Amino acid sequence: MTPARLRRRALPDLEGAIGAAAYRRHRRTHRSKGHDRPRILQLLATGGNGGAQESYTGLMLRLDRSRYDVRALSLSAGSGVQRLRRLGIPVEVITETDDEAAIHDLTAYLRREEIDLVHAHMYRAEVIGTRAAIAARTPVIMATVHSSRVRPSEDVAELAALTPFVDRLIVPSGSIEAKVRREGRGAARFAVIPNGVDLSRFSVPAPPCSLRDDYNIPCDAFLAGVVARLEPEKGHRFLVEAWPSVVAEAPDAWLAIIGEGSLGDELRAQVAALPVAARERIVFTGRRDDISAVTADLSAAVLPSLREAQGISILEAMARRRPVVASCVGGIPEVITSGVDGLLVPPADPIALAQALVSLARSPSLRERLGEAGYATVAARFSIDAQVRRIEALYAEELVRGGVPAPTAPTPLSHRSDAPVERASLELPPL
Repeated sequence: MTPARLRRRALPDLEGAIGAAAYRRHRRTHRSKGHDRPRILQLLATGGNGGAQESYTGLMLRLDRSRYDVRALSLSAGSGVQRLRRLGIPVEVITETDDEAAIHDLTAYLRREEIDLVHAHMYRAEVIGTRAAIAARTPVIMATVHSSRVRPSEDVAELAALTPFVDRLIVPSGSIEAKVRREGRGAARFAVIPNGVDLSRFSVPAPPCSLRDDYNIPCDAFLAGVVARLEPEKGHRFLVEAWPSVVAEAPDAWLAIIGEGSLGDELRAQVAALPVAARERIVFTGRRDDISAVTADLSAAVLPSLREAQGISILEAMARRRPVVASCVGGIPEVITSGVDGLLVPPADPIALAQALVSLARSPSLRERLGEAGYATVAARFSIDAQVRRIEALYAEELVRGGVPAPTAPTPLSHRSDAPVERASLELPPL
């Protein structure tokens, strides 16, 4: 369907719909009896790139279409939406930047398409999606909190006020649940469902990667890489600060900083001020669309975040059997057991970062042991198939609670006619 601003229709006052009588989930006036499957809208806040879009895409590719009629809609356009379409996922877009107008348009869409369940992803989608679903009397409202971001008090208050209307709030880790509870949303019905990785994408040999050739990095050199948006919360500056100590102990070590963001110029200036031996071993690649191949080229992955909901990039590195060094923050300790399937370091600690990277640079056997253990952890606990099964179970439960006829029995993922084909060449962007 062509991306365009959705047509407006006359609607009742939205604030009145929210502020009047309590929401009754069984009040439904517009559902057609001809629906053979519940209609689910996956609502995305922004059409750009990031971990939330990665999780959203994995879900869209694997939801059981024999049970659910699944729709995709984004509250902005962008390269992420374009990539979803390249993967065969039709996506509509509401281009309104004004929230009230976007709520108006989305309410009309929910009524017109007779949506049974709205699943919102990211902050703006949760606010606009919840308000529109209340006005449209959509039976089930769900949301996923993808980010550990600290939001302004007015945003936190708005989410807290909408929480009683949300039937289920999905979080990727226990630490994010605790954070959200502290923000005044303790009344929510939580479900902790970790993000999953598409293991099939990493189980085949990686496609050719030009990363080392592009920057004249020897094939046998130790290459650490950080795949993350260049934003303050990702902690790149502490990794750059640690790098001279790494090179002093492991002279053949290289560092690849993969991604783009607001700190690009600042980080390049920080690198330029390092001693020659260190700065000549750091490369900025910008955004790469071949992350599976790039990850395979690394000797180790590092994520020096100051806060993190879970860290999809480290899951992808573990799925590629690459050892991981990561900050002990947010949901990361729920993924990695330090010394068993990765190495954890305190946040904002360049000395600890350097020590962990030097230990990996000096010991191929340690890299191999941690890489294999990391893969076993991801395969057992963090596959995309397990994530989708748990979300579908929540859908079935909440639809029954909302008075929507239950979907048919689930189709095994391995037997679904619409299961995605091998996607190693259909890369998603860095986080």
